[in-house]
Amino acid sequence: MEKVLRVDLVSHGMTEAMRTARFPVDEPLTEAGRRAVAACGRLPVARVLTAPERRAIETAALLGLLGEADDRLRDLDAGAWRGGELLAVPRGELYTWLTDPKFRGHGREAVVDVIDRTRDWLTDIASEGVPTIAVTHPAVIRAALLVSLDAPPKSFWRIDIPPMCVTRLNYRHDWTLHFRATV
Repeated sequence: MEKVLRVDLVSHGMTEAMRTARFPVDEPLTEAGRRAVAACGRLPVARVLTAPERRAIETAALLGLLGEADDRLRDLDAGAWRGGELLAVPRGELYTWLTDPKFRGHGREAVVDVIDRTRDWLTDIASEGVPTIAVTHPAVIRAALLVSLDAPPKSFWRIDIPPMCVTRLNYRHDWTLHFRATV
């Protein structure tokens, strides 16, 4: 029987932007976010990769995970909207952003860009065959789920990834989503 590759995707802890419904900037975790990370259990031994942003690196460090930053795990770049409030975006643009995965009206990445770079990252991880923990952002985890389930890009915003969520993917010829039972 062929060995199954395990990849755990960890959503970083709570930030002020998440708490106040703003587009993120490179910011630290909130105090509540740090406490929530510290209360988490241990993850299985694996290679550790992180997104390059402070909130992901800080989350990994609080989990006792030292790893290297991988730029492909970076957050969706909201361009001109970075740091601004979600509800400050004109209603029509916000609607288009949430319904058209190719929309780049803010001047930077579209949802399809995040999905493509996440697909490339998953392809490399599969070919390397090394169990991996990736501390990253909800956008990257959503993208990984779409890739693993072969779901359409328009489903991106239908997946809610909370802070400090661990999503496990397994690989054996194809990616599968693995739910762990907790009792």
